[in-house]
Amino acid sequence: MRPYRSWGRYPDATPSGVLPVVWRSEPPELGRLPGTVLAYACGRSYGDSCLNDGGLLLDVSRLDRLMEFDEDRGVLRCEAGVTLAEILALTVPRGWFLPVVPGTRWVSVGGAIANDIHGKNHHRAGTFGGHVTRLELLRSTGERIVCTPDHELFRATVGGLGLTGLILWAEIRLKRIPGPGIAMERIRFADLQAFFDLATEDQAFEYTVAWVDCLARGRRLGRGIYMRGDHSPLDGPTPSPVRPARLRVPADAPTGLLNRLTLGLFNEAYYRAQFGSRRRAVVPYVPFFFPLDGVDDWTRLYGRRGFLQYQCVVPDAPGGDPIRTIFERISRSGEPASLAVLKRFGDVRSPGLLSFPREGMTLAVDFAFRGSRTLGLLDDLDAVVREAGGAVYPAKDARMSPASFRAFFPGLERFALQRDPKFSSSFWRRVHAS
Repeated sequence: MRPYRSWGRYPDATPSGVLPVVWRSEPPELGRLPGTVLAYACGRSYGDSCLNDGGLLLDVSRLDRLMEFDEDRGVLRCEAGVTLAEILALTVPRGWFLPVVPGTRWVSVGGAIANDIHGKNHHRAGTFGGHVTRLELLRSTGERIVCTPDHELFRATVGGLGLTGLILWAEIRLKRIPGPGIAMERIRFADLQAFFDLATEDQAFEYTVAWVDCLARGRRLGRGIYMRGDHSPLDGPTPSPVRPARLRVPADAPTGLLNRLTLGLFNEAYYRAQFGSRRRAVVPYVPFFFPLDGVDDWTRLYGRRGFLQYQCVVPDAPGGDPIRTIFERISRSGEPASLAVLKRFGDVRSPGLLSFPREGMTLAVDFAFRGSRTLGLLDDLDAVVREAGGAVYPAKDARMSPASFRAFFPGLERFALQRDPKFSSSFWRRVHAS
């Protein structure tokens, strides 16, 4: 049986069973199933929002049919288990692209809606849910409801972590593109202020994001490489988005392999590898958007204990606070931080009651799980985010407190009125004890 775990491999969870969902025309009678249920497709949520410890998982990965594509209008209807990779394989050769993609293409449409995913173009396009025109939701009562953006149930489902019912299909507006390439510019910057200066130019580019060295201190605090780009024609072959990765991590790495020494050496080499402060090139879209997909099972590099990804958003402030405070605390903590990504979210309003993105600076960073030391640091960062009026991303969380969850998401009470009581998750029981 396939493993049903989160992408961060923490925490452990064992479902009471797994029920495949194959036909949208003949879905399971949810009200007759024992205990709680939760949909599961690709398992790319980092924490426990995709887990249902002791409850039933509904495996929707076989709800994978492309139902209708209006090539003139760029409107696609598909089942909830279709992956973003499968959509791109169909639409990119026809001159259409998904309006929003995250850092991996192995995400289902249902998961993209339930977590209201965002990407490198949030400052222009907002979140995935903002481009969904309709979806069909199966409730545990047996009722099937076609929801549109003017429904409260739609707003609860977008970003609703799979807790309002089972998404059967969705309709999405795509965007026209001139070709399968990205005209990309990479800029090396020396510190956090230099990033802020570059980020003021975001609106001139469709996609912007920065890799940041979270271990750097002092005058080098927040140094990194800023990447920006736009869709472009491309000469030569285009890699298929559904082709498996060529590289694979075959086994769990020894505990402690990723430590401050090894990560510090990697960060220094990565920062210095680019000759010159700027580099321009036209590259295929797959490696630009999904660099980590090039290595299968890369999470095994963190060892058996797994890792925690921490993603927060905080409002812009003079001098870069509080994002500067977060960088300082990470760099001083002694925790090995890796794969840090920094971006400015725009002011495009997210449609979901529990949607994470909002205007400000967002930082995502991975921490090898080392027990109470790691958890203590993340609790400390939560306090900074709460004081600033920001939020932490539930799709990547495995440890935030109920008090923090309530503070981060003021739409919680409205959402709870729309939640289907049959649906639950390890995350929901942790942050919303009832």
